[in-house]
Amino acid sequence: MRHVKAPRRVARGVVVLAVGTLTLLPAAATAQVPADAAKAAGQVQGAATKAVPAASGLAAGLADAAKASPDLVGALSKELGSSPGQAAGAAGTLFGLAKSRLKPEEFGQISKAVPGMDALLRASPAAAPVGTSGLGQLAGSAAGLASAASAFSKLGLKPELVAKAIPVLTQFVGKTGGANVAGLLAGVLK
Repeated sequence: MRHVKAPRRVARGVVVLAVGTLTLLPAAATAQVPADAAKAAGQVQGAATKAVPAASGLAAGLADAAKASPDLVGALSKELGSSPGQAAGAAGTLFGLAKSRLKPEEFGQISKAVPGMDALLRASPAAAPVGTSGLGQLAGSAAGLASAASAFSKLGLKPELVAKAIPVLTQFVGKTGGANVAGLLAGVLK
């Protein structure tokens, strides 16, 4: 009696579909299973390893931003009921929105009032700043706050927390930079 070897592609299909039921495979097919299973496991692990640096990079950026401006992040974290990293990302999002709407010299005044501004801006998950280009101030405000709400969601925060974060930021900027600087920030985050 001649032994017939199972075709390689069939054995692979069985392995991919039946990794959890490996013991149910016929003896003839199991010879190829360990190599295919190891290869599949390696591919899954490789994909997971590629995803982890991106996630850990974001977490590290949020942690660095939280350390860069601990007073602001602490106050915002308390108000939002969030982690310091989430609060840092939220602050960065709103400051990024303000930066996109203000003249460089105006945002410079706000930046001077907030320690660690660069780290906070880098912690924002916002895809792209939304300005007021040809849409007019009202449309720009709506689009900007919608963008901020989306960024808050990416941070694991409820979008409605944008409204709770703005007064915390403006109060902090007012204490450290004065009422005029706080007014600049409040004016663009309406």
